[in-house]
Amino acid sequence: MPRYATIVATGSYLPEIEITNDLLRARFASEPERIDKLEAATGILKRWYAPESWATSDLALAAASQALERAGRKPEDVDLIILGTDSPDFITPATSVVLQHKLGAKNAGTFDVSCACASFPTGLAAAAGLIATNASLKTVLVVGAYLMHRLADPNDPTIFFYGDGASAAVLESADRPGFISSAMQADGSYNRNWGIYAGGTAEPASEAAVRAGRTRVQFIERYPPEINEQGWPRITRRLAREGGFQLNDVDLFIFTQVRKPTIENVMADLGVPFERTHTIMEECGYAGSACVGMALHDAIAKGKLRSAGLIVLVGSGVGYNQAGVAFRMP
Repeated sequence: MPRYATIVATGSYLPEIEITNDLLRARFASEPERIDKLEAATGILKRWYAPESWATSDLALAAASQALERAGRKPEDVDLIILGTDSPDFITPATSVVLQHKLGAKNAGTFDVSCACASFPTGLAAAAGLIATNASLKTVLVVGAYLMHRLADPNDPTIFFYGDGASAAVLESADRPGFISSAMQADGSYNRNWGIYAGGTAEPASEAAVRAGRTRVQFIERYPPEINEQGWPRITRRLAREGGFQLNDVDLFIFTQVRKPTIENVMADLGVPFERTHTIMEECGYAGSACVGMALHDAIAKGKLRSAGLIVLVGSGVGYNQAGVAFRMP
């Protein structure tokens, strides 16, 4: 009998330190128009920070614990943890290993996905494939977590984007979909547009690199708008074509939560009413690797998804990576 991955439960965590745009305007009092322009371009009104003593794994722990509780599972029930982030606790070891220890998931294997903000859909696709082909995998925990503000220069106005947060999903096997299709695309020629460029093997961390800000996240060059405005519809149509469904069949579309106008343009391109998507960047900022899962959880909590609803999740991250998955919810 075929095995299909199904999303049993979701979880989300938003930390408690509120950072409004007005606070940033006060910080950048010499150029408040920068914040005004970013607010108009993105729709972001605030973001939330974790305590300075926290690491990404602490955010992940909160979301993972909620997802397991909602699924009625214990940490020792988890067979595999897949964690997506580009703000890891360490370069190595993997943050998923740290989460496994903090969660007490003593029976779980782990691996990290490092596709930036495409990591959550990529992790779901990986989990679905592994569940379909490994009868020993009963419960898989997929987590997206983001603590990029800790890796940003607090004196750079582009810190506007970064909000901390985490999301999680518990996946288990079922005899019907569940998982329907996945699609991925990338273009590595943009690898120098936005990233952290010292601290790895290309340029190990050094005093000179720290002084120059290369161990911090840097926004070097703007991405052309068409990367997402054309890329997200392309992935969405691939998901529909390969999954055997029509766009009008989809109950909920979730996209990376970085620019609300981009999502408006994409929904218009797809010919689907804007009411069939959900956005959280207004209140949460850009939560990167976590934001797709956070938006899904928030939409479920607010009653925007019916039983057996069909969802499409599309993530887009620096590099660039883009990934999408389609699921039918229980």
